[in-house]
Amino acid sequence: MKIFETMARNDYEQLLFCQDEQSGLKAIIAIHDTTLGPALGGTRMWTYDDEEGAINDALRLAKGMTYKNAAAGLNLGGGKAVIIGDPKKDKNEEMFRAFGRFIQGLNGRYITAEDVGTTVEDMDLIYEETNFVTGSSAFGSSGNPSPVTAYGCFVGMKAAVKEAFGSDSVDGKTVAVQGVGNVAFELCRHLHEEGAKLIVTDINKEAVNRAVEAFGAKPVDPEDVYGVEADIFAPCALGAIINDQTIPQLKAKVIAGSANNQLKESRHGDIIHDKGIVYAPDYVLNAGGVINVADELHGYNQERALKKVETIYNNVEKVINISKRDGIPTYVAADRMAEERIEKLRKSRSQFLLNDKHILCNRI
Repeated sequence: MKIFETMARNDYEQLLFCQDEQSGLKAIIAIHDTTLGPALGGTRMWTYDDEEGAINDALRLAKGMTYKNAAAGLNLGGGKAVIIGDPKKDKNEEMFRAFGRFIQGLNGRYITAEDVGTTVEDMDLIYEETNFVTGSSAFGSSGNPSPVTAYGCFVGMKAAVKEAFGSDSVDGKTVAVQGVGNVAFELCRHLHEEGAKLIVTDINKEAVNRAVEAFGAKPVDPEDVYGVEADIFAPCALGAIINDQTIPQLKAKVIAGSANNQLKESRHGDIIHDKGIVYAPDYVLNAGGVINVADELHGYNQERALKKVETIYNNVEKVINISKRDGIPTYVAADRMAEERIEKLRKSRSQFLLNDKHILCNRI
């Protein structure tokens, strides 16, 4: 792997390798872009097949956070960290404290958070060594992000519904929800309360039964959810589910859900655009969680955070307007919206540097 060539291809700023023999720490921190502010992104702990796989994952996720944070209107750049190891058996206090010292050494360029394989308790250990961490109980965590992510998905979905049907109300609309995990269950709650009819599926039968009992949802088998008669399809489970096999089955006029990386390939976004389906790009729609955790940087205030989450409605509208303006699919328009915001600020600044007016100074 030619690391500098790989970084130059998507203009990454920094790649840091962190090693601590005593604790077994092997970690990689990738910082993609700090034009808008310090890079915020979680720390993932995973059993990667090899080091190259870990590097590629860190780079891919860091770039994704740049676009998510920019599209959400946050003054934050994109970064991500990965720790190589089994989160069930390889964790220890020394590992996360050593990792915290590496983060501290970046002097605010990277702020970490929970991700796959890490917990609040892990963030507490990192906080022993650095202030550049969110989700720690030490200074008041914003709590379970699932309800806030779901709320953001709901308000963003309404903007897509308005484009497709002329009104943003989901009253009387049929919504097919794929996956009924924590986020999707709360999304179903919002939809049900506004009068939507729900069709649900999940490989976990208990999750399906819970939604049936709570919301009167109609259950279907996982392979049948794509072809049901529905106004809205909400993918809230797997990625890459908008593909050559599923697109011909879809009857919905709107695709809007919380799952990441819904398009298997970019051309599938072109296909659904040509079919007249309104697609709310996933990283715009599911940004409620990162908006919520970012509010911790100001001293968490739930009311303020939820107000910011509600701007996802406006962000989806902006994406749709750019799509119309430039004659491009919404998945491309979302990237363009993020890139335009970054470029506007790039003219007055470039990489983030900590200074005495930085938002974290009251915690240092």
